[in-house]
Formats: sequence, structure tokens, C-alpha cells
Amino acid sequence: MSLGPSSTADEITAHLRSLGSEDNLAGMARFGIVTEAAIGLSNVELHKITRLVKTDHHRALELWQSGIREARILAAFTADPKALKLEEARRWAEDCNSWEVVDTVADLFVTARFERELIPEFAADEQEFVRRIAFAMIATAAVHLKKEPDAMLMDWLPLIERYATDDRNFVKKAVNWALRQIGKRNAACHGPALALAERLAESSSRAARWTGKDAVRELRSDKVLARLGLDPSRAR
Repeated sequence: MSLGPSSTADEITAHLRSLGSEDNLAGMARFGIVTEAAIGLSNVELHKITRLVKTDHHRALELWQSGIREARILAAFTADPKALKLEEARRWAEDCNSWEVVDTVADLFVTARFERELIPEFAADEQEFVRRIAFAMIATAAVHLKKEPDAMLMDWLPLIERYATDDRNFVKKAVNWALRQIGKRNAACHGPALALAERLAESSSRAARWTGKDAVRELRSDKVLARLGLDPSRAR
């Protein structure tokens, strides 16, 4: 099947199914990816398809409704961030049931510039994957929103501290990711992030201690300090 910008959601879904791989599904499961609604395509293949079909927001909404893992990732790749509505983002968040879908939509939500509304809202949500979106958005924003003031990132450090005690695997890893990405953003962000990491490393919470110790290890590494132009003796 030849795909292009005019391809429908049904045509794209049929094409995805034609490329399915049981071997890939087994590999995905080993990485904690939920495979019940998966076909078995890598993100490399999905990026290739994205380049063929281009952006189409209405079609992206239809792809998401299919419930298929690959179709949902492709929906996030081909949705128009300028057309995306907050309520659509909230509905997608409610549907997320696997970490790699979460991380893909988090990127879209930051591109749509929903970070100020959705990060605190999603962080307060008790659902594991909704909360993960909040911290995946922080990590993405720290890297990609280069023109935003550092103060915006600093405002999210209390959220990281508050939810660092959540010991659910996919939340814990996203909280850690967010803290490390803030600390690696630049020299100005490094100090506050490292200070929080050190505080978490001494926490009575096992999850917070893990997050803190892991973040301290990276933020004090010679590689990070050199990239940020920091004196190693002052960061230890």
C-alpha cells in the first residue's frame, strides 16, 4: 500500500497491521511496553510513515481512537500542535496505558505549549501514567523550550520534590528524568537541581532516595560539569 498525505486513518491502520512483527512484540514486552494492543512496529518505522503521511489533525484524532499502540504514537507524531485542544490532550492522557505512548504525547503537549496548565494538573492526578506525563513534559520542556526563562523550570522543582516519594516505577523514573534534565539545562539550573537531588538522596523515602542518588551521580559527573563549564571542585 502506498501512503501519502491523503491517506485515511483506516488505510494507515491497515498498512500498520501489514508490517506487524511478533518478534518485535516480544522485544517490546521485555522493555515494559504494553503489547496487548500493539502491532510490533518500531518508532523508526513510525517516523518513516510520519514523513509520508504528514500532519493531519483530524486524522490523528481518528488514529488515536483506534486504540492501537502504533496508531496512537503515529497520532501524536502527526497531530497539529496548533490545532490541539486542551480537552483533547486530557482525553488522550486518560487513555495512556504504556510509558512510551506517554512520552510521545508529552512531547506533543509541550510543543502545543500546554505545559503551564497540564503539568501541575497531571502531577496531582493519582493515575500512574497521567502523572508520568507531567514529569515527562518537564523533562521535554527543559530540553526543548530553550527560549523560556529558567525560572519556569525552577517553579517545577517543588513538584519534583513533592512527588519523588511516589514509588511506582513509571512515575519514579519520570521524576528522576525531569530532575536530571533541569540540572543539565545550563549552569544556572544545575545548582538548584543538584541541591534538590542531594536533599532527596537523604530522604526517608526509598523512591526519593533512589531519584536523588541517581540524579546526584549524573549531575556531578565530569561529562555534565564539563558541558556546563562548571568547576568540578565546586560541584562536589
